[in-house]
Amino acid sequence: MARILITGCSSGIGRATAVELAKRGHEVVATARRPETIEDLDVAMRLALDVVDDASVRAAVAGAGDVDVLVNNAGYGVVGPVERLPLDDVRRMFETNVFGAWRMIQAVLPAMRARGSGVIVNVSSLAGRVSSPLNGGYSGSKYALEAVSEALHYEVGHFGIRVVVVEPGRFATRFGETEQRFALDGPPYDELDRLWHEAQAKLPTGAEAGSEPPGPEVVAVAIADAIEDDTTPLRRPVGVDAEMVVATRASMDDATFEATMREVLGLDW
Repeated sequence: MARILITGCSSGIGRATAVELAKRGHEVVATARRPETIEDLDVAMRLALDVVDDASVRAAVAGAGDVDVLVNNAGYGVVGPVERLPLDDVRRMFETNVFGAWRMIQAVLPAMRARGSGVIVNVSSLAGRVSSPLNGGYSGSKYALEAVSEALHYEVGHFGIRVVVVEPGRFATRFGETEQRFALDGPPYDELDRLWHEAQAKLPTGAEAGSEPPGPEVVAVAIADAIEDDTTPLRRPVGVDAEMVVATRASMDDATFEATMREVLGLDW
């Protein structure tokens, strides 16, 4: 049994992961910016935590005690064309998606290193491996998280600490409800927004045609398995779409991959 601190447990992947790990007998410390959103979770401990606030991070880590596993899940997205995304909003997203995870790593890593063991799971995205139209801001934050994670993997394996990057594809969560959209209500990018929405629906998710994608429980199982299996590789794509796109991307040069995806998705923008 491990003591596992999870960020962003109010909904979606974070909540499902807390439930899955508690079910497996682990001592789960569930956290959220608004602690009232996790009051119903049946876990060992529930704490308030805002990953962009140094004092909040210090207080939560102190309250959690010795953390064997950190799951950096807290994050959100901004959507819009690179030309028109407000940079202040992009910075705020990076503060959560990148620096929030980094802040948590710095808070728990010294104790892990001293003990000679630990696991850090950073929840990235398919968008952290392959960017897409109107997703430059969010993909940029996840690419950055991937880079930090890879460097960390090289640095701390020597001390008995594992790093895993989980890369979910499209799942049915409330992520879209917190997503911020910019410059897509009119020209010149509203048409691209419509076309890309239609194109995304053509990617396989493992669900029957016309059905909603699978729920976040699939990702939760992958995270729990990665924590318990010390042979898990650094990167772990999750979902039919993520596995397919990552494998396709790895087998092709840029031009061939673009042409292939345009054909598969029917995107002629």
